[in-house]
Formats: sequence, C-alpha cells, structure tokens
Amino acid sequence: MAKPEEEEHERDDDAKKKETKGHIKIPSYQEVFGGGGGGGHSSSSSSSKPYNPPPPPSFSQAFSFLKSSEFYTPPPQPEPQPQPPPEDTQRVSATDSRSSVLPPPPASSSSSNFASSSGQNRNAILVSHRQKGNPLLKHIRNVRWMFADIVCDYLLGQGSCALYISLRYHLLHPDYLYYRIRELQKDFKLRVVLCHVDVEDVIKPLHEVTRTALLHDCTLLCGWSFEECARYLETIKVYENKPADSIREQMDTDYLSRLTHALTSIRHVNKTDVVTLGSSFGSLSRIMDASMEELARCPGIGERKVKRLYDTFHEPFRRVSSRPSIAVPETPAEGQAREEPSSILDGVQVVKEMPKASEKGKEKSLA
Repeated sequence: MAKPEEEEHERDDDAKKKETKGHIKIPSYQEVFGGGGGGGHSSSSSSSKPYNPPPPPSFSQAFSFLKSSEFYTPPPQPEPQPQPPPEDTQRVSATDSRSSVLPPPPASSSSSNFASSSGQNRNAILVSHRQKGNPLLKHIRNVRWMFADIVCDYLLGQGSCALYISLRYHLLHPDYLYYRIRELQKDFKLRVVLCHVDVEDVIKPLHEVTRTALLHDCTLLCGWSFEECARYLETIKVYENKPADSIREQMDTDYLSRLTHALTSIRHVNKTDVVTLGSSFGSLSRIMDASMEELARCPGIGERKVKRLYDTFHEPFRRVSSRPSIAVPETPAEGQAREEPSSILDGVQVVKEMPKASEKGKEKSLA
C-alpha cells in the first residue's frame, strides 16, 4: 500500500514541476521583507501586534532570486581599454597642470583676437562701430560686411581702407577729417576718402576736403548718393586681389599687328598699305631705309603717302625752326658799362690838354 501512494505523490510532484517550469514565482511583500511564515501564525501575530515594515532593500537585493532561475544570463564583461603610452600621459598631465595654473582668458580677448577673426572673414568688409546707423550700410548688398573694432571706417583689404565723410558734417566739424587721417598713420597703402556730396553749395567745402586729402596722400572719391558710395566700397573690395590687366593696353604679340600699330600712326597710312609695304620690303628696317622711288613703286602708295613716310623716317627728332634769328638789342646797363672806359680815357686826355692851354694864355698875356 505504501508503494502505490509514493508513486502517486511522485506523479503529482512531476506534474506540478511541468506546470511551473515556464513560470517565475514572485514572492509576496511579507516574504521579501521577512514577515512571511505560516498562515495561522501570521494572522494571529498581525492581530496581536501592529506591523512595522523594515526599510526597503536595494533593487539587487529585492530581485536577487532571479539569478537562480533559468532565464538569467550574466552580463558580458567590459573589454579592457588600452592604456596610453607614458609620453601621452605625461603630456596630458602637463596640459592639465598648465590649465590649472593659468588664469582664465579675460572677457576682452575678442578684441585682441581680431587678427585671427579677420583671417576667417577676408571676403567681408569690416565696418567700424562708428558707422552704426549710417544709411549707406543698407545699400551694400553684393559683398558681406560685419562690425569690428578698427581704426578706419571701412577696412577693404589688408592694405586698403576708407574714411567716410559728408560735406554737411564737414561744415559742422571742419577738423574732423584731418584728425581721422592722422589716426591712420602709415598702416595702409591705399587710403580712400569717400565723400558724400549732400549740400548744394559744394565749392568751398569740397575744395577743403580735396586739399586735405591731397596733402595727406589720400584718394578722394565723391558720391552724390548712398547707393553710389556703397558701389565704390563694393568695387574696391571685389577688385582687391585682381591685377591691373583689365585697364592696361592690350598689346598684340605677332609681328604684323605691331607693324600695323606702328605704321598706321602715320597720317593717311591704312592697314592695306601696311600689308603692301610689309610684303614688298619684308621688315620695318628696310621700309625705313627705302628711298622715295622705292616707296613709290609699291601699288596703292601715292605721292602724298610716300612723302609722309619718307619725312617721318628721315626728319630729325628735334625740330629746327626756319625763322630767321633776330638780333637782341643790348640792354642800357650793358651799353653804359661798355661806354664808361672810353669816357674815362677822354676825361684823362682833356685834363692833360688843359695845362698846355693855360701856358699859351700866360705867354699871350706877357707879350
């Protein structure tokens, strides 16, 4: 009888294990904090004494039972970080020590680091804070601009700047432009005085502004509107690093073009005559050494062109005047200077003759 009962208990235990295999048993609040026990005993103790729960444990203590379940997997271990070489650690420690010793940078470091910021804003016009509120700034649209702490009004490049003044302001403060130019000293290669003509009577104030600009080696640019003044600033900034090839005379490199440019400067000689002379003589030196008969043999070269060419190549560089030379009369001073010696000699002769005449008079009186 005992064996069949044990087998039934074992079967019941196996069935219970199979039913609870995929479930996790979560303990009650009293079981976790030590208040769990027998059912009757706990009810009697709770009725007799008030329940004071202990302080809550940590999260790991409350869920430590999960480590013993089949669903728990340990976390992966962190990979060991490579240690830096001793030189890098020394550098890091040195920089840390320097940063701890050095004081923090002052608030005015932005003005001292203007050179570095200007390198980042080379394509922008730097405007002085004095120009805040100037209507001219609204018309600068083709070039970027920004405010900065600079001596001049507009910094247009590394060696170029501009000072802005209006004639109306010049009439109120005549010495303003002089002191502003003196502040620039010799720091800029190109110093532009941008003058806004905003008065009707411009003769006297514009003369004073022109005189001040010329005496201090400044370039004067006059504009009759804010748009024109802004266009001057934009143009100078855009052409800051461009060469002067666009305003230079374009010279051709081939020989025929140079020969045409030289011979057409003579009156009545055209490009067709240049081609004829070049094919007949071959070079400019032979054309210059040719006689009038040789030049006249060329087709299309008439007497007038032959005379022009021959006279151009054989006339002296210095013209000799054909007018007759006019004798310049002597000045009265020179005439008197030349006549003075003869008059002196004549006076000496007169003095020498006087004693002879006096002797004759004495002889006549004695007789």
